[in-house]
Amino acid sequence: MKLSHVRLLASNIHECFLFYRDVIGLEVRYGDETTPFAEFATGDVSFALETPMAEDPVEARSASMPFSGRDQVALVFRVGDIDAVYEKLQSKGVTFVQPPRDTPEWGHRVAYLRDPAGNILELNQGI
Repeated sequence: MKLSHVRLLASNIHECFLFYRDVIGLEVRYGDETTPFAEFATGDVSFALETPMAEDPVEARSASMPFSGRDQVALVFRVGDIDAVYEKLQSKGVTFVQPPRDTPEWGHRVAYLRDPAGNILELNQGI
C-alpha cells in the first residue's frame, strides 16, 4: 500500500490556492483559483485542494469530533536550504509559528507555518 495523494478540504480554497501557488511556489497540475478543485505537482505524492461538500460543513465536522480540527494534519515539505526558504517566505509576508531550528533527535532542521486554512506546514531539511 502506498500513499498516492493528500487532499486538503478548505472552505477558503481561493486563498489557499494562491498561497500554495504564489507563496510556497508549487507548480499547478490542474485547476486555478476559480475552480473547486486544484492539484499541484509535488513529486511522488500528489497534493490537492478541494472545497468541503455542502452537506458536510467544517463546523459540523468540528462539532462532532473530540478535537478542534486544528492540527489534525501536518504537511511536510523537504527543502534543500531551509534558512533560504524561510527568508524567501518571510519576504512574502509569511508569519512562521516557529523559525528554523535543529532537531538532532530526528536528524532534521525544521520550521513551521500555517496556510490560510490554518493547517500546519513543516519545512524540513536533513542535518
